[in-house]
Amino acid sequence: MPAADTESQAAQRLTVLEEIKSAATAAQAREAGRLDDLRNADEVARKVPKARQGRGLSAEIGLARKASPQKGAQYLGFARAMTEMPHTMSALETGVLTEWRATILVRETGYLTREARGEIDRRMCADPGSLIGKSDKQIEAEAKKHAYELDPHAVVGRAAKAEKHRRVTSRPAPDLMANVTALLPMKQGVAVYAALKQHADSVVGGDERTRDQIMADTLVERITGQAAAQAVPVAVDLVVSTDALLGLSDEVAEIPGHGPIPAAMARQMIVDGLDFAETETTLRRLFTRPDDGALVSMESRARAFPKALAHLVRVRDKWCRTAYCGNAIAEIDHARAHAEGGATSADNADGCCRVHNRAKEMPGWSYYVVESGGRHTMEVTTPTGGSHTTTAPAAIGHRPATISRAEIRFHQWLAVA
Repeated sequence: MPAADTESQAAQRLTVLEEIKSAATAAQAREAGRLDDLRNADEVARKVPKARQGRGLSAEIGLARKASPQKGAQYLGFARAMTEMPHTMSALETGVLTEWRATILVRETGYLTREARGEIDRRMCADPGSLIGKSDKQIEAEAKKHAYELDPHAVVGRAAKAEKHRRVTSRPAPDLMANVTALLPMKQGVAVYAALKQHADSVVGGDERTRDQIMADTLVERITGQAAAQAVPVAVDLVVSTDALLGLSDEVAEIPGHGPIPAAMARQMIVDGLDFAETETTLRRLFTRPDDGALVSMESRARAFPKALAHLVRVRDKWCRTAYCGNAIAEIDHARAHAEGGATSADNADGCCRVHNRAKEMPGWSYYVVESGGRHTMEVTTPTGGSHTTTAPAAIGHRPATISRAEIRFHQWLAVA
């Protein structure tokens, strides 16, 4: 439909469209639940061992919804929960609940008994009018309150188990930054933050750094044991074209797993590495074809991928090769199984996350190399017949024939101007 004519109409349409999104989410949950039931019935009929039933289903749902297997598992869990929470499902269908608020209710009741979950569903969602105007935090707090009243032992047990999931993760952030996140028990998390803040408060004003900058620098210094946050010896893979390395062009470089960086910054990183006497700097040459940017293949007769070949595949694929996934590569495997005559070569190799590499071993999954002479292209087929094509990204330094170096320079000059 055309855009609204008045401000009031535009605001009303925003509400209606949000309700349509909620209804679509409910419909997707129904279809995911139906797929779950059909797959389970089929595997029971085929006498698939109980331990192997349902394998790969979350990855398949993720592909169908153009998302990662982790998201697929969340969608499947959400669909299963909706069968036990009919009032929440009804509120979602009618647009009273958004997808995220329904997800909060599923998350905060997932560890309870079916009876307790059903009771919270009745208390909070049987009257749709009681949900109107409630925020995410209100719904979360109310669900937690009911959970503790109904099953306090489960709440305490959940908190105890949560400590087993403490971990540290890292993911890229915009502007060549990184988010390093620590999931800690509350007392430890509060203590870490308080110690950093106390130190920052004692030295703020002594230099040009802000309190936040001091806390960040202190975190790096205390964890690495370095006297300064900048002097941290770590192994960093840096992919850069020869022209950019020699300063003949400003083509972007790349840090695998984190993304592209400016050529000037890549050269500075190399200079910084050479300046530190205790830092080892090595150079590994990877050759690409100029016409399509494909990395040159290497062959091996071994079943396991040699270290250098596995490294080449990681650099070539960058992320899990399954469509929409985007997870880090955990395993290098044969597209065509070694047992079926598949070669241990770059042409027959794919980098996959652990979930997809397990799913591809299930019946109905296939990874087929469509093109290996040019950019490595694969076709992934799921048990339901869905077909998804993925092509390895062009190597760093490749410039399409339609874009000349003069044009790149011209745009750079315009940006500077």
